[in-house]
Amino acid sequence: MKAIVQDRYGSPDVLRLVDVDKPVVEDDEVLVRVHAAAVNIGDWHLLRGVPYVMRMVFGLRGPRRAIPGLDMAGRVEAVGGAVKQLRPGDEVFGWCKGAFAEYACAAENNLLPKPAKLTFEQSAAVGDSAFTALAAVRDQGKVQPGQRVMINGASGGVGTFAVQIAKSFGANVTGVCSTRNVDLVRSIGADEVVDYTEEDFTQTEQRYDVMIDLIGSRSLSDCRRALTPRGTYVLVGVRDLGRWFGLARQIKALLLSPFVRQRMRVFVVRHNREDLAVLKDLVEAGKISPVIGSRYSLSEVPDALRYQGEGHARGKVVIVV
Repeated sequence: MKAIVQDRYGSPDVLRLVDVDKPVVEDDEVLVRVHAAAVNIGDWHLLRGVPYVMRMVFGLRGPRRAIPGLDMAGRVEAVGGAVKQLRPGDEVFGWCKGAFAEYACAAENNLLPKPAKLTFEQSAAVGDSAFTALAAVRDQGKVQPGQRVMINGASGGVGTFAVQIAKSFGANVTGVCSTRNVDLVRSIGADEVVDYTEEDFTQTEQRYDVMIDLIGSRSLSDCRRALTPRGTYVLVGVRDLGRWFGLARQIKALLLSPFVRQRMRVFVVRHNREDLAVLKDLVEAGKISPVIGSRYSLSEVPDALRYQGEGHARGKVVIVV
């Protein structure tokens, strides 16, 4: 089968499209013929091995997992002896190790039947970004009906899901984005849209109950000024991770938290079948819809990752396998 292989850290140029053996399923696994995969910012960080502390987990000299990619959707090709709920021919979506390939193995618990109303490409997009948005809005922000919620970075992969999920919870949502994305963010349900090239959201009179910060473009003190006295600041990710640890902003937020009335939240996303089912329900209820900003072929994965790494990707970047 064809697969993208990475044997060392570096730029997208280290990625190669090669022929490799088709993976063999274990007892509790499912072999999926991948129809589409999605690119995440995490794929960009793992490609470069930056910040370096990541290499303690994923491999010191090069990634332990040769085939990158996490989110995918496709059709079941074969199942292990212990698999009970899925059968060959089933259309599925979820996550695996090595999605940037024609075939991938995944634990049965990592997959669900594909939403009937979504294409394979759309289903693949409902992955890490949607998990992150759900955790930020529901678990960390604890968004309630009627609250005013700010999404800083509303036009990206996580942001487009966060806007829709917050709206599904009954919040009044303000999205922050650049000029070219104003119409997009408004079209997915934002009540108000702030163009950061024309207006500084931290300098207005508006105060928010929850701020979900996906960019880290403003100081913590500026962000706190835009919150209500007991508002919640949720830090999801920042562009500049640094070469060694890249957690300075997260650490600062955690150290500040005990000394202020506002809640400062930092978290690590965990994928699980229950939340995948929640996301599927939201899709089927028409409350969220993946926004695909660009599509690439399997051979173009290096270009897709390069585009993701530039930090201005619109919606989700999808690989059509």
